[in-house]
Parts: sequence; C-alpha cells; structure tokens
Amino acid sequence: MQPQILLLKEGTDTSQGKPQLISNINACQSIVDAVRTTLGPRGMDKLIVDSNGKATISNDGATIMKLLDIVHPAAKTLVDIAKSQDAEVGDGTTSVVLLAGEILKQLKGYVEEGVHPRILIKAIRKSLQLCMEKINEMAVHIEKQSEDDQQRALLEKCAATALSSKLIHQQKDFFAKMVVDAVLSLDDLLPLNMIGIKKVSGGSLEESQLVAGVAFKKTFSYAGFEMAPKSYNNCKIALLNIELELKAERDNAEIRVDNVKEYQKVVDAEWQILYKKLNKIHESGANVVLSKLPIGDVATQYFADRDMFCAGRVPEEDLKRTLKACGGAVMTTANDINASVLGQCEYFEERQIGSERFNIFQGCPNARTCTLILRGGAEQFLEETERSLHDAIMIVRRTIKHDSVVAGK
Repeated sequence: MQPQILLLKEGTDTSQGKPQLISNINACQSIVDAVRTTLGPRGMDKLIVDSNGKATISNDGATIMKLLDIVHPAAKTLVDIAKSQDAEVGDGTTSVVLLAGEILKQLKGYVEEGVHPRILIKAIRKSLQLCMEKINEMAVHIEKQSEDDQQRALLEKCAATALSSKLIHQQKDFFAKMVVDAVLSLDDLLPLNMIGIKKVSGGSLEESQLVAGVAFKKTFSYAGFEMAPKSYNNCKIALLNIELELKAERDNAEIRVDNVKEYQKVVDAEWQILYKKLNKIHESGANVVLSKLPIGDVATQYFADRDMFCAGRVPEEDLKRTLKACGGAVMTTANDINASVLGQCEYFEERQIGSERFNIFQGCPNARTCTLILRGGAEQFLEETERSLHDAIMIVRRTIKHDSVVAGK
C-alpha cells in the first residue's frame, strides 16, 4: 500500500511550534497598541477612514476593532472578544482587548523559554478562578426590594461611569438620567429593540429628549399632505404593506386596444381598484394609516378629505416597533381590514424637532417603548453619541438583570 499524500492548497502556511506562537502574540500586541490610547477618561478618539472614504471618529473599542481591516487569523480573535463584550455587556470593549493583550505579553517570555502552552493555559485558568473569587468578595449586592431612589441612584452612577470616557462625558449626568429613564420605561424583559434612537443634526446636546412612545421622522409625502390633521386623541392605526398608488401599467403589462372607449375602461378599472382599497381602509375606522410601501398623491388627498393622517415608505424597523407597542397587525390586503387588526394609542401628533418633523405615538397599550431623539452638531458626532448611549443602555440593563456591582478604580 502506498502511503496517502495530502496536498495542501497552494499558499497554505504550515508553520507551527514556538515561532508561530511568538508570531501570534506579536500580531495581537500590534492590535492592542492600536487601541490602547482610547482607554479611560483621558483616552483619545480614533479617526478611521474605510476603503470607500467614509470617516468614523470613535472611542468605542468594538467599533474600532470592526473597522480595522485585520487579516491575521490570531489577531482576529481579539476582534471577536470585543464583539462578544459589546453584545453581552456593552461597555468595556477596549478593556477586554487590552487585558487579553497584556496576558499574552506576560506569557511571551515563558513561550520563548520553551514552557509548553498546556502548562500556560492551566496557569491562566487557575488565575481566572482566583480573580472570580476575589471579584465575588468585592461585589456589592443590590437588594431588589430596596428603595427605588437608592436603586435609581446606583443605576445612574453605572450609566455615568460608562459615559465618563466617551465624547459626551461633559453631559454625562444629563444623559445618565435619560438612559435610566429609557431602560426603566421598558417591560420586565428589557428588550433592547424597544428603545429607538433617532438623530437630528443641529441644536445642542442638552436639547436631546426622551419620548415615551414611538417616534420616527416624517416620511416622504405627496400633495395634499398638509391638509391632513396633525394630532389625534385615542387614535386607531392601520399598519399596511400595500402600495396605494396608481401605477403606470405600460411598465408592467402590454394592453392592445382598438378604440378609445376600451382604453378608457382600462383607466377606469385602475382607478376603481385604488378607490375600493381606500374606501375599505376608511370604513375600518382608522385615523392614522402607515404603510411600508408608497402612498401616492390620490390616496393622500383622499385620506386628507376624510380627516385621516397617512405616511408611506415607513422604515420596517419603525413599523415593527409601532406594531409591538400599539398592537394590531401588518396587513398585505385591504379586504380584511377591520377594527380587530388596528393598533391603538392614546395620543398621536406630528411635531417639529429642529429641522425635522417627527410622527409621535404616545400611550401605547401593548408594550412599553421609548425613543431617544439626539441633537448635536456634525453627523459623526451624533453617531458617536449614539454608540456611547448604546453602551450606557446595555450597562443599565445588565445592572437591573444581575444583582451585584463591582466598583472600579
């Protein structure tokens, strides 16, 4: 029997042993050095420009690690560490990368001396056990039944700590209160997707506000929109995935007619189909009509004449949040629309915030939700503010779910 020969793919690197371990540690060290200066209250922000020329200014470890185009497979594990920390805890993404890098740095000397990796891993596991015991000793337990004021003060401190190294650290007290209000306004499971964050350029950071309900930017609208009412009490909401617009049928089909009357019948049939849909929506008793697809000028005018508000091309994320908060169902046909599939809320209004107009639904009965509307100067600044608040929100959620906190230095 001839021995089987395995041919590796061309370009495959089969290096192993001590040199490869040292190479891996060195690669991780270079990544650590790239993010080291962002740590702490005096940490510096990084300006990263991607291949498309889009610039991102950030202090968030996970964001920087994602944007760095890392090729080395061992160094990529550090990116995974930062991502998992961001998903699970929210804050401390830079810290975990630096900690991992420092442990590797300390082990490098032992690897060079020929100590087997198994022995090193055993030592790390032992040190991890000792660290966990020490952390549990130092942890401060929060009594769930303790006074609400005490718990709130602690949550605000946790949020402020998460914000202290961010770009918005000067307004950390203002935002810490807002973040705690946002998380406490949710249901017991604290679903992250029920906190919406919207950005409006212009104004100062202090003009940012928390809306107790669903809010999204006014969508593209056709003629006749200004005639529609801008506020309702106890409104009923129709959520649709229907296009309420006259389509140019020549784009979709070919119709051959031999006289004008036949052509007129085709045009009339098209109008009748649209009017039947609009009439059924009106008869359902809805005041507000939201659709994922466009609502044309005929439909806009039709709804405005009947004191109904409509918005087409609503982003899917906002439609889903409205559905969860206000109830009802997203309908794909106008035939089955009735009172049972309509969402409800206590108050709806369209409000001007800075240069944008927002549609706001408050007093939603099904699920508790809120929206943070952020104000600020440049777009990059607002994006970094959003990332900072995401970290703070995650920390407050985690503090509520777990009953212990460890103070840091």
